[in-house]
Amino acid sequence: MGATALRNGPSPVPAPIDSIVEVRGISKTYGNVEALRGIDLDFPRGKLTSLLGPSGCGKTTLLKIIAGLIRADGGTVAINGKHVTAPGPERAFVFQDFALMPWATVMRNVAFGLELRGTNKAEREAIARRYIAEVGLAGFEDKYPHQLSGGMRQRVGLARALSVDADVLLLDEPFSAVDEQNRRKFQEDLIRLRTNQNKTFIFVTHSIEEAVYISDRIVLLSPRPGRVSQIIEPEIDRSGDPERIHRDRHYLDTVEEIWQGLKQYVE
Repeated sequence: MGATALRNGPSPVPAPIDSIVEVRGISKTYGNVEALRGIDLDFPRGKLTSLLGPSGCGKTTLLKIIAGLIRADGGTVAINGKHVTAPGPERAFVFQDFALMPWATVMRNVAFGLELRGTNKAEREAIARRYIAEVGLAGFEDKYPHQLSGGMRQRVGLARALSVDADVLLLDEPFSAVDEQNRRKFQEDLIRLRTNQNKTFIFVTHSIEEAVYISDRIVLLSPRPGRVSQIIEPEIDRSGDPERIHRDRHYLDTVEEIWQGLKQYVE
């Protein structure tokens, strides 16, 4: 098979990893609905990890707990060894619905996090301009969100997250609202950004193909209550022509392996 799979239960202990995010015993209940139960995970520094699983398994809930946007009922999250319970400068969140300020230009939206930190205008605009160009929006600095396509608005959200120089970028299905062509381009851009920026990405997706294509590591969550059921590390060479990956035997084998594990939960 084209992946290394680590399952819960009796198995060889994996080699230690350089973890930037450590999740221990995280549980969350909404009313009578148990969303997460006893999640233990380590997220490797400088890697892209995808959270994948059936609808309702708690992927976004776990992401928002790591972000500090909602509180867990039990367990801890540590970033760089420090326990966190609220948002912090070491994390940046990219929302599914863009979450841009409609009255602000692209420049102002991208620079907003730096403005909140008190960075002077010249410096924050220079930083924002750099990341606007990095995501392919040079020349659109003075446009407003309503003047942009959905794909362009999502690029603004990504540039905003990059501009604050957070160690960890948390992405909640960021490409789900764009068409297939833009989604493919975003995936290629994300692989490039992960390499160039040397950031740690935690990425929520419903797409098996997307997870395998972009990820260094894929965490499969079980149906509610969400628990870690499997961790897969795709053995895929992402150098060269990106289109080649979709025809790569290891890519196809890994997609099929994950589908075989998930299809029992599809109604």
